[in-house]
Amino acid sequence: MAERALRRRLQEGKEDPQRIAERRGHPSAPREDGPLIWLHGASVGEGLSLLEMIRKMGEERPDLSFLLTTGTVTSAEILSSRLPPRTVHQYAPLDVRPWVKRFMAHWRPDLAVLAESELWPSLIVECHERDTNIALINARMTAASFQRWSRWGRGAAAALLARIDQVQAQDPATAERLRELGLPSARLEVTGTLKEGSSALPVDERERARMAAAIQGRPLWLAASTHDGEEAAAMGAQAHALRSWQRLLCVLVPRHPDRADGIEAALREGGWKVARRSKQEEIQPSTQVYLADTLGEMGLWFRLCPVSFMGGSLVKVGGHNPFEPAALGSAILHGPHVFNFADIYDRLAKAGGARLVPDESGLGQALTAALEPDEAARMAHAAWEVCSQGAEVTDKALDLLFAMLDGVD
Repeated sequence: MAERALRRRLQEGKEDPQRIAERRGHPSAPREDGPLIWLHGASVGEGLSLLEMIRKMGEERPDLSFLLTTGTVTSAEILSSRLPPRTVHQYAPLDVRPWVKRFMAHWRPDLAVLAESELWPSLIVECHERDTNIALINARMTAASFQRWSRWGRGAAAALLARIDQVQAQDPATAERLRELGLPSARLEVTGTLKEGSSALPVDERERARMAAAIQGRPLWLAASTHDGEEAAAMGAQAHALRSWQRLLCVLVPRHPDRADGIEAALREGGWKVARRSKQEEIQPSTQVYLADTLGEMGLWFRLCPVSFMGGSLVKVGGHNPFEPAALGSAILHGPHVFNFADIYDRLAKAGGARLVPDESGLGQALTAALEPDEAARMAHAAWEVCSQGAEVTDKALDLLFAMLDGVD
């Protein structure tokens, strides 16, 4: 069954054919001598949230090496150029016991660190049998995930959670769900989200200056990490805001760049004047939409755009990380479906750094207001203040991991 699933994912372009063996637990890199910490996150967001931790741990302990695993091709592409010293990236093995055993036999981690909601039974059991301590940090469990684990069986869930040594949860709701599933309270702490303490997304300063010159001071906004259905909403908002902001330019960044052909076709059919980044098309004075269908450049767009609409929120995806724009001075607009980051968006809203829009019409009205320089600056400053309070979350995680590594209770 696992082989069939792997072949299907390969056919769908969801696996790297050059590194497919890693998904079966075969390593493609040697293990360095000395203590090794293994950190795992599902995809891009989780992987990026772990980089700052790895960097800080490596600076404090030069004897450590690090293995960072994720499960998506996109994450491998983005992380490859950002890995801190003494850090290796591998694809995580699928949760098949022989594959997990092979992976563990080669890497022999001194500590396993799982991020967010990565609870894989074979992986956790194998770590436990090898006496490898497990920390679950930045833990998040949605109501839907809780229901799935409950259907699996409270006893089975409790037996699995009993093998996890320490848990740091993002929010009280996650902590309560984990307790209900059987995690001992003594092993659980609510610390907030690790993404608050992540370093700002990087940027190529020469490219930032070049793009700023191409934009020529035009009013500008970002539709970030959009999903199917949200591009149309963004264009409705663009049309509304153009009544007040002539020459307005929208930078449109789809969450999945492989959708770009269809998005471009729909934009042109709608009469929009489009330039596409992957085709190296330059922004012209007549350009209304810049389709930024590339990976790893969000640091550039958040710096350039004073207002950002965060996608995955007008459709029921759950939203995307608002601390990325907040850390880089961009005011935040978002839809109602932000359940993956509900606590964070609530804090940003209370501080005045983010604004909820119910639909396309609301997005157009909010965008028109937020483009006012004074309003954008006020919102961006409020969002930055909330974001800047999060460094202690990373510090708490570091303290926990060092204590576990050194055997301190």
